[in-house]
Amino acid sequence: MSSNAKHLHSIDAGHYKNTAGCETEVMPIPDIVKISMSQNIGAPCKPLVKKGDEVKVGQVIGDTDAFVSVPVHASVSGTVTGIETQRNAMGGMDTLVVIEPDKKQELSDEIKVPEITDMDSFVAAVRASGLVGLGGASFPTHIKFNPKNKDEVDTFIINGAECEPFITSDHRTMLEDTQNVIDGALEIMKYLETSQGYIAIEENKPDAIALFDKMIAEQGITNLKTFKLQARYPKGAERVLIYEVTGKECPAGVLPADLGVIVSNVTSVAFFGQYLKDGIPLIKKRMTVDGDAVKTPKNIIAPIGTQIHDVIEFCGGYKTAPKKILMGGPMMGRAIFSDQMPIVKNNNAILAFSEEQAYIPEETACINCGRCHQACPFNLLPTGLAEAYENHDAQMLSDLQVMQCMECGSCSFVCPARRPLAFMNKLGKGIVKEAGIK
Repeated sequence: MSSNAKHLHSIDAGHYKNTAGCETEVMPIPDIVKISMSQNIGAPCKPLVKKGDEVKVGQVIGDTDAFVSVPVHASVSGTVTGIETQRNAMGGMDTLVVIEPDKKQELSDEIKVPEITDMDSFVAAVRASGLVGLGGASFPTHIKFNPKNKDEVDTFIINGAECEPFITSDHRTMLEDTQNVIDGALEIMKYLETSQGYIAIEENKPDAIALFDKMIAEQGITNLKTFKLQARYPKGAERVLIYEVTGKECPAGVLPADLGVIVSNVTSVAFFGQYLKDGIPLIKKRMTVDGDAVKTPKNIIAPIGTQIHDVIEFCGGYKTAPKKILMGGPMMGRAIFSDQMPIVKNNNAILAFSEEQAYIPEETACINCGRCHQACPFNLLPTGLAEAYENHDAQMLSDLQVMQCMECGSCSFVCPARRPLAFMNKLGKGIVKEAGIK
């Protein structure tokens, strides 16, 4: 992060929080689920079941001995009808366990309320739950909650910013699972031994802020409080959030724990709070379904592995033919090639846009207006980075700190020439890595 980090800029885009007032609806069990074995950053799991096996809800159906990984559980009870491969939103291939539900939702005998007595059993319980970062990153949470310098960590930040346009699933979590957030936070803080905790929420969610303030006060909690953020994208980005709450700068390559901070998404914390009570692992997900191609936008809870077309059908189907479907938000989400793809743990939204709303004007020449530089949260120079990328100049990309870019898309969004600046930065990082520049 540059020395000018205290003057962080961010774009004031339309928020489009159309479903903020929509209470979450639970989707019926679909006729088929396809559960990916690649639901976290790191190593994919190996299927532990085969065609013809009977499975129950919460049963471990995929795991690996790799360090950076978590188990995958059956979200439904039923019969395994096959093991398939399918291309994912990143362009790679995923292994899918296909299950035909019996609609009984019988719980596995493996499910039990975790017994947590010390740090080791705490970390083991987090891993056993299958929890990954539910804000989109999908980093295994048990690794994040077990920093090497735990004695230096004193601050726990719960990320309830939800700064991406359209998405309101975290907002609904804060309103509907408030006690689980508090319970999860206090247990996490207990074993991390942090002295202070903050629930960071953008000011466009005053109902969530007021509810947390009320419940925290009523329960006499003194080490956890809300922190109001300005409602401007990308306040919820981890490195930006750390600066906003603590004033500490977190350059690329520096772990939050190195600054004495642990950050976790509010839905991750809420899930863990519930897991402490019933022992049911991560098998379902709350998501926002929106976009002008969707007939009835909603917030829903669906079993992990539900195919996207079934989710859309639950929301009334398509109002018009979608030109683009996103997993995630319009700024950092990923466009997908088919609505036959299944939802995964870190899905927080499915957005379907018509050709009119998805239209991107043709790229034109840069006019050196400087808007991209003003919009960058880390004061980078996107025009200079774009030129270095186009020249395949690894040293210049490094000198202009392309590795600091978090690919938030702010520069691309504000560019009047519609240049794909953030995407060029993403490719530019690859050039730097290939050149071996540290």
